[in-house]
Amino acid sequence: MKTISTRPSSRSSETDRLRPVTSPLSTYRLQLHAGFPFTEAQRILPYLKSLGISDCYLSPISRARHGSRNGYDVVSHQEINPELGGAQGFLDFSKEAARNGIRLLVDVVPNHMCIADSANVFWMDVLENGPASAYASYFDVNWSPSKKELNNKVLLPFLEDQYGKVLEEGKIRLLFENNTFWVTYFEWKLPMGPRSWTGILEKVLARMGTQDESHHSQRLELESILNALNYLPGQSETAPDRMKERQREKEILKKRLGQLVDSNPFIVEILQLELDEINGRQGDPRSFDRLEELLDKQAYRLCDWKVAADEINYRRFFDINELAAIRVEETDVFQEVHRAIFDWIEKGAVHGLRVDHVDGLLDPRKYLELLQSENKGPSPLYVVVEKILSREEALDVRWPASGTTGYDFLNQINGLFVDAANAPAIERFYRKFSHQGQSFDDIVVTCKKLIMLVSMASELRTLSLFLDEISEQHRWSRDFTHESLRFALREVISCFPVYRTYIRDADSPVAAADRAVISHAIQEAKRRNSSTTESIFDFIGSVLTLDHPDGLSAEQKLVRFKFVLKFQQFTGPVMAKGVEDTGFYRYFPLLSLNEVGGTPDQFGFNRRSFHHAMVQRQKQWPHSLSASSTHDTKRSEDVRARINVLSEIPSAWGKTVRKWHALNLPHKTTLNKRQIPDKNEEYLLYQTLIGSWPIRDQDRDGYAKRIQDFFLKALRESKTNSSWVKPNTDYEKAALAFAVKILDPQSASSFLADFENFQSTILQAGLFNALSQTLLKIASPGVPDIYQGTEMWDFSLVDPDNRRPVDYSRYQKELGLLQGAAASKPPAEFLGELLQNLNDGRMKLFLVHRALALRNRMSALFRNGSYLPLSPEGDRRRNLIAFARRRGEEAVVVLAGRFFLDFENTSAKGKALAWGNTSVELPPFMEGWAWRNVFTNQMIEGRRQLIMTEDLSLLPFALLERVSSTQPNS
Repeated sequence: MKTISTRPSSRSSETDRLRPVTSPLSTYRLQLHAGFPFTEAQRILPYLKSLGISDCYLSPISRARHGSRNGYDVVSHQEINPELGGAQGFLDFSKEAARNGIRLLVDVVPNHMCIADSANVFWMDVLENGPASAYASYFDVNWSPSKKELNNKVLLPFLEDQYGKVLEEGKIRLLFENNTFWVTYFEWKLPMGPRSWTGILEKVLARMGTQDESHHSQRLELESILNALNYLPGQSETAPDRMKERQREKEILKKRLGQLVDSNPFIVEILQLELDEINGRQGDPRSFDRLEELLDKQAYRLCDWKVAADEINYRRFFDINELAAIRVEETDVFQEVHRAIFDWIEKGAVHGLRVDHVDGLLDPRKYLELLQSENKGPSPLYVVVEKILSREEALDVRWPASGTTGYDFLNQINGLFVDAANAPAIERFYRKFSHQGQSFDDIVVTCKKLIMLVSMASELRTLSLFLDEISEQHRWSRDFTHESLRFALREVISCFPVYRTYIRDADSPVAAADRAVISHAIQEAKRRNSSTTESIFDFIGSVLTLDHPDGLSAEQKLVRFKFVLKFQQFTGPVMAKGVEDTGFYRYFPLLSLNEVGGTPDQFGFNRRSFHHAMVQRQKQWPHSLSASSTHDTKRSEDVRARINVLSEIPSAWGKTVRKWHALNLPHKTTLNKRQIPDKNEEYLLYQTLIGSWPIRDQDRDGYAKRIQDFFLKALRESKTNSSWVKPNTDYEKAALAFAVKILDPQSASSFLADFENFQSTILQAGLFNALSQTLLKIASPGVPDIYQGTEMWDFSLVDPDNRRPVDYSRYQKELGLLQGAAASKPPAEFLGELLQNLNDGRMKLFLVHRALALRNRMSALFRNGSYLPLSPEGDRRRNLIAFARRRGEEAVVVLAGRFFLDFENTSAKGKALAWGNTSVELPPFMEGWAWRNVFTNQMIEGRRQLIMTEDLSLLPFALLERVSSTQPNS
């Protein structure tokens, strides 16, 4: 996409004051769920301590939807998830972490709640009471949508098929449980509004009759309950006193009805007969009329999940129907969401927060300021935000946070291992082979439009109706029709170069960075729509920049500002769904570039840019997380590292792909004159195999199934030949059959033999890439974040593949053995064994352990030390990344190799690389300093020039610690 500068000015002294006294030295991300609860996490704490981890970084621990595997589908912020072990489990875990000297960083979810579980009492109350609910303001629901049938109702798109069909199949039923009536649909259980109970209880009363005097008192009580229900304030009454009356009286009536039913088997029997009658009989459509009538009286309307996108009237997390956005900008909602969190912080159980999807908030900066103001500790709270930064965009230095979760760093460091010089050759071959004619810019625009036309059409419609109202404010804009405004708004949003703007004040001038973003989007929309009048785009631009025409009242200006706030919450989800979850599955000349926060057409990141970024990072965000794999990455760091090698050999790679295509052509299916999979999908599959191919025999079990699962997800995310909303099962079946056949030794022996031979020639280069990348992550400015299991080789793909169990018993055993061997064997022998057995992952584990040990010994340097770029010289200067970190008399030097196919003997395990005359000259002030390589124990004394043939003789990377010249080699 086109670059647009949105970089704010340098950090102020005020934000320097907000830096926490103690930031993590390293973090280790754990994905908690029922299969890996606190008790299991507690068992590995000694291992994490031995590894050198300072902070354990937990996925959300609040109560989530039953069976949740990720914790982001929160149903109660006040409870600790019982499936993880509840409050006691967390207390035990936090105490054990403290005993091991490990602090806790917790993931906070302030954007949304899961509404697919009746444990969400706020949402259940909204469904029961509609706008009259005490929690109606907690959720962003449009109670007065344009479709009158949805007035004072929430559209619930959860049915598997059309409403009428599901109803007449008897899948929607009523039941009485826990003193109230419920609507059930499979695992869904929705409360019925109390006033609608009369449609059931009046018939129960009639069934009781008047002749039997033994039930006279029960009849009188039921009549009294019915009378009270009829006088209950309605669900559309929102006056505070009437809402309180409804809340109070309905609970009393529930209790009375429950007591009546519980104490009278006679009534239980009659009630069940009545419910059976209402629930209808399959084959008799009219028998469902009463049930439909009762459903029509609820504060919700059930519908098919596949057709709801046009009319859904609650704001969602992205386009996920089960996750409803919450209005955390409201004081009472903020307090409700964070009360337990701050209790954990005050008790010393939690030491920092990771804020999920900060761009989804109405005012991210205000939210972060509230977090800090609520913190009662002696120093500012350590907070990092999940924020995707696009190209030259930078995090606002005024935000009271310590940085991001690290996607910016991830893409910078990954780009170092991509040979940018070969970008034209890689892209030429890709376009020729795949017949992909569009640029990535055009694909992004197309995909964002698709999202707004399909899965987020309702949100766009609501926004355009809002804009239509604004257009009526002034005579220069009143002639714009709703349809023309919706079209133009979609075009502008599709051209937005960043996730969102951050306009937060109705009366202050819009910041230059935000103006630049809006101007870019408007101009690009004009360019792409030459037949559309420019005035409509100019009108939208003026609204977004709050450039009001003369004559508007203060109230009208406020309406425009509210539109901008809503607009800002919409552009981020469109970007995420359009780029990461669609565009990335359509365009991939080099698949390792298709990562969260990255752009496939930005081919590599040169050394000068990396060094500049790290200098700025140390100045502005020294405590930001440095990630390389996360629970949300499209593929793991080690997968990307292997795919990156392809950038070094475009010609050989192109010839190889053509050969594989010819070998596998018989495995394709022809359907409607089309070969399945198409060549673009085939190319995606080959790159995926290169990056994820198991390098240990024991990891091959289940690999074919993992590839099939990935391929199916990729097909649907692409939305080209299939989709989640409308799966093309015939196409999917044929495509998956291809993936199965090419991995079958019987049907694809020639391909597999050639594939294994090719991948073996690039494997060690890819593994060396991964080792260098790991060292750079740990030694660069920022806080290195290790995703669970990636301290050894991890070749995971997109979720749920990257959330598979980790064999910590093996990891702990290997770390103990490594520590013993490193202490007892000569370095050359020990490291030679690791290199000879590079595939087993112990080399990476050793690197992580030794580098973290140095961070812990020199914590002040790695937290606050300056970053000094170093410039390699000689034959292999392009193959080396070098820099120093310094704080006073403390210093380290980092050397990391790259582009390893330049070395003729890369595939010869255990052999030193031919660095030729490559060297690095240290700064003059380091004259006479002595250094120790923390991996090899080699000493370097009295010279300013580092010579790679000597100093990288055992390993293709080095971490040099300044030591006293008399310090022994230990």
